[in-house]
Amino acid sequence: MNIIKFITAGSVDDGKSTLIGRLLYDTNSILDDQLEAIQKANRKNDDGTVDLAILTDGLKAEREQGITIDVAYKYFQTEKRKFIIADAPGHIQYTRNMVTGASNSDLIIILIDARKGVIEQTKRHSFLAKLLGLKKVLVCVNKMDMMDYELAVYENIKNDYLQLAEKLKLDDVDFIPVSALKGDNIVNRSTRMNWYTGPSLLEYLEEVNIETKENKGWRFPVQWVVRPQSADLHDYRGYAGRVLGEGLKTGEEVIILPSGSRSRVAAIEFNEEKLEEAQNGASVIIHLSDDVDISRGDMIVSASNPSLTERNVEANISWFENKELDTNQVYLLQTHAKVTKIKIPEILFKYDVHTQDQIYNESIRLNDIGRVQIRSAEDIVFDRQEDFPENARAIIIDPRTNITVAAAIIQSA
Repeated sequence: MNIIKFITAGSVDDGKSTLIGRLLYDTNSILDDQLEAIQKANRKNDDGTVDLAILTDGLKAEREQGITIDVAYKYFQTEKRKFIIADAPGHIQYTRNMVTGASNSDLIIILIDARKGVIEQTKRHSFLAKLLGLKKVLVCVNKMDMMDYELAVYENIKNDYLQLAEKLKLDDVDFIPVSALKGDNIVNRSTRMNWYTGPSLLEYLEEVNIETKENKGWRFPVQWVVRPQSADLHDYRGYAGRVLGEGLKTGEEVIILPSGSRSRVAAIEFNEEKLEEAQNGASVIIHLSDDVDISRGDMIVSASNPSLTERNVEANISWFENKELDTNQVYLLQTHAKVTKIKIPEILFKYDVHTQDQIYNESIRLNDIGRVQIRSAEDIVFDRQEDFPENARAIIIDPRTNITVAAAIIQSA
C-alpha cells in the first residue's frame, strides 16, 4: 500500500482545517476519545453542528482563535492508500510554516473560497508550490453551499485560476467543487451539484498518480558508520542510512562523494537479513567490497548516475528567522547528515510572491523568499531539483544559537 503526502493551503477562513476534519470524520478515522472531545467542545457552526476544524487545531491558541498557526499533521488510511496530511496556516506571517509542510509533500490542495475567488494568498501559495517543485496541484473551490452550488461560480473561478497556472507554468492542475461544512464532494459525491461529474476528494486522493521521473537513480546518505569491533564481528564494517530512490542493488559500482572513491556494493543488510535490492525509503546497512574512507554525512551514489559536487552554488531560500540574513556571517548548511560551514555573500534577488517579480537590492527578512549565492568550506553534494528533489533540499543553521534560520533548495552551480 503506497503513501501519499499532501498539504492544504489557502487564505484565512477558507476552510482548510474543516476540510481535513470532514475527511477524517466521514472516513471514520477519528478515535472515540477524539469524537467525544469534539462533541463536548464549545465551538459550533452557525447551523449548530460541531466545528470539525477542532480535529486539526492542536495548539491552545488555535482552539481559542479558531485559526491555524502551526502545521498540523494527521494520518489516515483507506483500503487503497495511506495518507499523511499537513494542514498549513493561511496567514502571510506563517509563510515559513507553509514552506516547512510543503517541502516533503507530493500534492498541494489549494482551497479557494467560492465567495471570494482567486485572491492574493491564492497566488502566493500557488507560487510557493511551483517554487518547491510540488508535482501536482488540486484546487478545491470550497463553500459552494454559500453560493447555492451554482455552476457559473465554479467555472469562473476555474477559468481565473487556469490563467494564473499558465503564468506560473503549473502544468498539472485539477479542480473539485466542495463544501467542507456540508460534506459535499469530500468523501461522497454531492447530489446538490449534479453538473459536476468528477470524483469526490477522497476518490481523487485514492486514485491520483504522482508521477516520478523514471530511472532517476538512487542516493544513499550515510547516517552512521557501523563498526562493532567485537570478538565475533572484528572485521564488520557497514554504512547505515535511508535509501532515496530506486535501483540500489548488490554488485553495483558506486562512487563515494565528496571524495570520489569507487567501490562495489558487496551486500545490503536489513534486520540481519541479506537483500538483493533496497527499496526507496528503506533503512538498511550497505557493505562495500573495498575498505574506503567513509564518514557520517558522505553520500554513496551509483557510478552510472552520480550527484553533483560544488563549493559555490545558488539556492532559493525561505527565511525563518526574525533577524535578517547577514551576508557577513558564517552559517551552517545541513544536507541530510552532512553539516558544512558556509557564507552567503550575495543576495541575487528577492521574490515578490504576489506578482512573481524579482526584486533587486533588497535584504531578506522573516518569511521572505529569495535567490542567494552560497560559498561552502567543503564540497556540497547535491542534485538539481528537477532531477532529484530529495537531494536538492537543505537547511541553514545559525551556529551561535543552533536555530534553523532558513530552508534552501539548491538550484545550480
